[in-house]
Amino acid sequence: MNKDRIIGALLLLLIAVAMIFLTISGAFGKKEPMVEEIKEEQEDENLIVVGFSQVGSESIWRTTHTRSLQEALSKENGFFLQYSNARQKQENQIKAIRGFISQRVDYIVFSPATEDGWETVLTEAKDAGIPVILVDRKIAESESDLYTTWVGSDMTAEGLRAGQWLAYEQARRGRAEAELNIVVLKGTIDSTSERGRTAGFEQIAKKHDNWHILCSESGDFTTSKGKEVMAQLLKRYPDIDVVVSQNDEMTFGAMEAIREAGLATGIHGRITIISFDSVKEALELVEEGSINCDVECNPLQGELVAEVIRKLERGEKVEKEYFVEEKVFTRANVKDYLDERLY
Repeated sequence: MNKDRIIGALLLLLIAVAMIFLTISGAFGKKEPMVEEIKEEQEDENLIVVGFSQVGSESIWRTTHTRSLQEALSKENGFFLQYSNARQKQENQIKAIRGFISQRVDYIVFSPATEDGWETVLTEAKDAGIPVILVDRKIAESESDLYTTWVGSDMTAEGLRAGQWLAYEQARRGRAEAELNIVVLKGTIDSTSERGRTAGFEQIAKKHDNWHILCSESGDFTTSKGKEVMAQLLKRYPDIDVVVSQNDEMTFGAMEAIREAGLATGIHGRITIISFDSVKEALELVEEGSINCDVECNPLQGELVAEVIRKLERGEKVEKEYFVEEKVFTRANVKDYLDERLY
């Protein structure tokens, strides 16, 4: 009887070992196509290898910007793209760029978290002979020899357009000389968009002695921070006339805080809202009348980046800057563009 039990136990053990072996073999078998596919792409010398470090994914605008680059720099278009999300941290971008350098990519593309602090890592890229293309945001002017070209929006011009619209609107309403209390929700401090939009708007504001910028606070380009800062500003300044919010995500949060304070915005409210980026959700609020003006920042920059790289591949000279086209949206013109807005 004991002998039969021993034999039965051994048979069960052999069956279990066989099943484990088959499971492991099956698992490895499933991974082989993925390994072969990656190997095939890496061995294709016709593909232009690009390392792309995105600053983050903090907004609809940013995810659209990322998708634009990914679609334009696809394998079908002759590129092999290595993508890294820095999650708003400069140290993550520096690490990613160093990784691209070690992998000997053909080009490095990145949207810098801030304008300063890139000299060391970009010098490493330059020494390695890898051209660097900035997108959307810029770095300090003193480091301009460390990158090949830049593709994006004229942020200072965007700030100017916001100020010019406000001056026009005040004159149209017969309030050109009226006292105006303004608060500004800034984006990430020292980013190109924050610096440019701030400088452009202030350039117009300085021409109007009756415009009073009560406070400028960073909402870090996020909805939650925009709401938090706006709630604080409403308590500190009960007589706000205009909110200049440097992106739509912060605007959404600010408008929520304003509503919770029992106030209204837009053409039928007490507080005028000027926003930036012009994502579809914001443009719908422009059509509704809740946002007065939205200055476009065009995220569809991928095709222009791809074209610049192709020029460099052909040995052609490229410009130091390339600007995408942009508009200013109000209730008067927004209906003409809403249907075609994809983001």
